[in-house]
Amino acid sequence: MSVPPPLADYDAITAPVREMLFRKADYLSAEDLQVLEKACAFAFRAHGSQKRQSGEPYITHPISVTAELAGWRMDLQTLCAGLMHDVLEDTPIGKAQIAEAFGDTVAEMVDGLSKLDKLEYDSQAEHQAESFRKLILAMTRDVRVIIVKLADRLHNMRTLGAKNAQSRRRIATETLEVYAPIANRLGLNHVYRELQDLSFQAMHPSRYRVLQRAMAEFKKSGHDVIERVLREFSLLLTGANIEAQIQGREKNLYNIHQKMVSKHLRFEEVLDIYGFRVIVNSVSACYTALGALHSLYKPRPGKIKDYIAIPKSNGYKSLHTTLTGPYGLPIEVQIRTREMHSIAESGVASHWAYKAGEGKEDEASLRTNQWLQSILDLQTRSDNAIEFLEHVKVDLFPNEVYIFTPKGKIFTLPRGATPIDFAYAVHTDIGNRCVGARVNKTPVPLRTVLKTGDTVEIITSEHGKPSPAWLSFAASSRARSAIRSYIKNTSREDAVALGERLLASALSSLLPRRIAESDELMEKYLEDLQARQIKFDDILYDIGLGRTQPVSVAMEVAALAGRHLGGEVKLGTVKIFGNETSRAHLGKCCMPIPGDNVRAVIVKDQGMFVHRDTCPLLLKTDPEHQLDADWADIAVGHRLYDTVVTVSSVDTHALLAAITSAISDSGGNIASVDTLTSAQPGSEGFAEFRFRLNVRDLKHLQEITENLHHIPQVRKVVRE
Repeated sequence: MSVPPPLADYDAITAPVREMLFRKADYLSAEDLQVLEKACAFAFRAHGSQKRQSGEPYITHPISVTAELAGWRMDLQTLCAGLMHDVLEDTPIGKAQIAEAFGDTVAEMVDGLSKLDKLEYDSQAEHQAESFRKLILAMTRDVRVIIVKLADRLHNMRTLGAKNAQSRRRIATETLEVYAPIANRLGLNHVYRELQDLSFQAMHPSRYRVLQRAMAEFKKSGHDVIERVLREFSLLLTGANIEAQIQGREKNLYNIHQKMVSKHLRFEEVLDIYGFRVIVNSVSACYTALGALHSLYKPRPGKIKDYIAIPKSNGYKSLHTTLTGPYGLPIEVQIRTREMHSIAESGVASHWAYKAGEGKEDEASLRTNQWLQSILDLQTRSDNAIEFLEHVKVDLFPNEVYIFTPKGKIFTLPRGATPIDFAYAVHTDIGNRCVGARVNKTPVPLRTVLKTGDTVEIITSEHGKPSPAWLSFAASSRARSAIRSYIKNTSREDAVALGERLLASALSSLLPRRIAESDELMEKYLEDLQARQIKFDDILYDIGLGRTQPVSVAMEVAALAGRHLGGEVKLGTVKIFGNETSRAHLGKCCMPIPGDNVRAVIVKDQGMFVHRDTCPLLLKTDPEHQLDADWADIAVGHRLYDTVVTVSSVDTHALLAAITSAISDSGGNIASVDTLTSAQPGSEGFAEFRFRLNVRDLKHLQEITENLHHIPQVRKVVRE
């Protein structure tokens, strides 16, 4: 490759960075390289004597960003945009000048990458949200805009050391919450992992250094095992006549840290730190290799995932399996073709890799286009930039479930999705007219959490319409924005009428009928509202839209009744129906279930929270904000409820299997299990397990507890 002659007098620091860019861009034609040099010189002159906080010439940053893009083999227009991505924002150069020199497409990309004028906005949060919205909308027109932005953010994170500690934490948090998930959503896995690690390093430098040292020691001590596995894999696949490239792969430090925190593990207990990748020539070879590896080492049940048959939403394809390797150590293996590997590492960026005119659109690009369309839908339904940013953050949630229609079509939804999310994923009109659902041919409540493999059928009615309560269990941004949009456009008269009915019901449950229906009481309440310059219709409207809990307004009215109608007014018992609404919630601290003695707490601007009467939180809450509560008959058997129990027992062989079997035999569902203590090797010790269970009610939990006590080794079962 011949580097084109320089068109500017590059300084001694910039010249080597420019040379690096052209070495990485050697896949371009000689003509394209000339244009790239023109853009490089243009950006160099525009930034002039500007410096980075490190003291380096500012131009070294956009050139380094572009070199990163060249490493991803992006096209010429993307490279030009990378070189000039800060020109509009930081120099006197205008968009028209860029368009004249490099075309409208490059100018539009650079404009999309430029932040908005801070003077236009009242707050920094609003400015950041508006700039982000501008970036995302530019991305929907040309996805290359966000690829340039990710390269920009990656280089900024690598050179974050020049910033003060507060700035480092702020930028790292934003990167972790927004830009790393976007990289993941676009399939740029290597960018995703590095952004996570760089953010972790900036936010928790001491923890990062400790884990880094521990990882170095692990690699040194585990070298023999790794070499053995690589050798055995190679011999096995060669013997099976499978041409394969085998690689070792490390888990990034951020994910190791997250696993340690979430499961309360020490570094030594995180056994799956190292895995392996097998790259073969065809899809059939993937499955053949999987079978061969399973004959070498036993696979772990439930740890085989086929992302080839059902790809992830970002187009990722691969076979995943966890094997029991040497010394009982778990070995994670990914098996994929070369094309799958390219998409797995570069995602949508692989579409622009130099392909000598090949016009093929890959899986990542198709999936990305679908996502971009959904982003446009979110934009149209969002009232402001901050709401839009929150919707996008929800949409970037990485965990997914795969749900089938009765005809076999697959929809990808975020973990925790319900039939409501599925209905809106099919079509907005389906969601708006939804009145019920069947999961695996069985009728279920709309708040039922879906699992991968479920087949969902939505029941609609021409009279159906969204309920504000749906917002409490809708998990997808598409569903939440559509519900909010419908509610906002609901006729005020309908909302007021609904609010009136809900308030009347709340009053009748809290107060004696003669008082609740008293004209005198209502007159006093209206006088009180007038004194506070509040319209009664506005109160009813907020209740109808789900913004205000009717019981909180009813308590205000009850307080007036006590003051004006003489004596203490005895409040009735609030009925809990088990199905949370957008303003009524089951306490996460004590996790009440039907059968528990409960009380309701009214929290201003948040709604009503239901707690067990033994919950310590009640002692910290003003008694005037508490109400007697009881479970309605409909709550029992209506749904499953979360609860947590700790099982203490003598540690013996197959203990965990016996405990889980006892729970299963009682009809309980195990959502998760954590080992709190473990016996020392070679000794008869004591073990504790923390189970998160799904149960019908208190009686069901008691049945499970009795079953557990039938196990001889179990000493104690305690509910948290």
